[in-house]
Amino acid sequence: MKTLYTLAFLFFFIIHSGFSQELPLDFSDSNDSFTAFGGSGFSFNTDPADSSNDVGQFFNDGSDPWQGFLLNLINPIDLDFQETISLSFYGFDPNVHNIVLKLENGTNANVEVTQNVPSGGGWTDNITFDFSNAVLSSDGTTPIDASGTYGALVLFIDGGITTPGTYLIDAIDDGTVATDPNALDVIYSDLVWEDSFNANGPINSNNWFHQTQLPAGGSWFNGEQQHYTNRIENSFVDNGFLNIVAIGETFNDQGQTKQYTSARLNSKFAFTYGRVDVRAKLPFGDGTWPAIWTLGKNTNEDGGYWDSQFGTVNWPASGEIDIMEHGLGALNHTSSALHTPSSFGNTVNVASQQISDVANDFHIYSVNWSPNQITFLVDGVGFYTYNPAVKNDATWPFYEDQYLLLNIAMGGIAGTIDPNFSQSSMTIDYVKVYQNTLSVEPYSANAFRVSPNPASDYINITSEENIDFIALYDVLGNKVLSKTKSNKQIDVTALESGMYFLKIYSEKRIATKKIIIN
Repeated sequence: MKTLYTLAFLFFFIIHSGFSQELPLDFSDSNDSFTAFGGSGFSFNTDPADSSNDVGQFFNDGSDPWQGFLLNLINPIDLDFQETISLSFYGFDPNVHNIVLKLENGTNANVEVTQNVPSGGGWTDNITFDFSNAVLSSDGTTPIDASGTYGALVLFIDGGITTPGTYLIDAIDDGTVATDPNALDVIYSDLVWEDSFNANGPINSNNWFHQTQLPAGGSWFNGEQQHYTNRIENSFVDNGFLNIVAIGETFNDQGQTKQYTSARLNSKFAFTYGRVDVRAKLPFGDGTWPAIWTLGKNTNEDGGYWDSQFGTVNWPASGEIDIMEHGLGALNHTSSALHTPSSFGNTVNVASQQISDVANDFHIYSVNWSPNQITFLVDGVGFYTYNPAVKNDATWPFYEDQYLLLNIAMGGIAGTIDPNFSQSSMTIDYVKVYQNTLSVEPYSANAFRVSPNPASDYINITSEENIDFIALYDVLGNKVLSKTKSNKQIDVTALESGMYFLKIYSEKRIATKKIIIN
């Protein structure tokens, strides 16, 4: 079914990231372990005041004035959104202590904040490090308007002196809500294309194209055994639903005789970035292989809707996003996958899950595709995210338009077809594509003033209101720059020329203005 991926299909291998953690930290699992350096030591312990509470134990032997502790973060701290980090500190002695909290591996220079722990010992809760008052770590004194993201957290306890000691720390928190690995990084909310299949009869030819041309060799890929046709028997709309029907029948086309027919639809809409929702029931019967997926508009595949005008790149370099496939594992076992030059054949990035009765129950199969990650969802719940650390043409061809495909294949790597198979349908309620169109919102000329426009170096914003947040987006809806609070100037010297959208959030309103950068 998929473009030229002949393989012994390997079904479960997801690439996992290395050991790292995200805030908040409660020291309840091994990933909360800090790396100690300079002669210090880290271990897990229990709270002296509550034996059910896990805490981190930090030890300095006093041999080095800058003994410290490092933790790499799976989700970076973003100072544009949250400028404070808090923690609880336990001293076994009654002395005053100082803690330096440093952020490294960021988009800007390393920054730090120092706080004193008062005398008395025991727990001091909610010690807050406000990075709006940060200094440069390079000299420890120069104030810095800290911004951007940071991927590592470093702690120094009594830094600069050679005093041994053992201390406990708990509840390191930046105030954000912990997210799962499949949390969406971009929420797409503007419906830009849909088919709700409201007109009975043939499919809407303004939206869909029947792909019927056989590949070279006279058969579809992966040993599939069907002809795809444009007959109404294989694809039609009835009572608000699209029906793609696989039929067991002898059928001759293009000089080839097959024992099954089906339909393969290409959308006449292509897009870059967004969310796709497809509400569907799947066919039943061994050997059926239904799929909801996308291919690069530039895919060189004779007979595809986009090929004659845009087909310049061979698969898998054009990229493929499999939103849903069924039939490659057990009954009710659906999968999602990515195909790229680094991820196809027997090294495909794929994840799967068991869901309820797919043939009799409707489910919403979705993909959320942003410039940074691709997350797959079923019924609104994410279960797999593809986010390679290095994004290049081998791992990430997903920066150009993709189009949608809906089809049922028969046999091939879906296995042996039930000898009693007669026909079965994939029934689709709707197909919807969402993006962020960044429509311009009106605002009072006296509320915000933006100059210059066009701009070449800086954009200045003046306002009678308190500004909470400023963000600049490109025409695809990607945030390229942001500032918080009193920052009312944006440096755009590093951006390419073109049109952007400046979004301003204040205590009273949200406003958007088109900006031209020369």
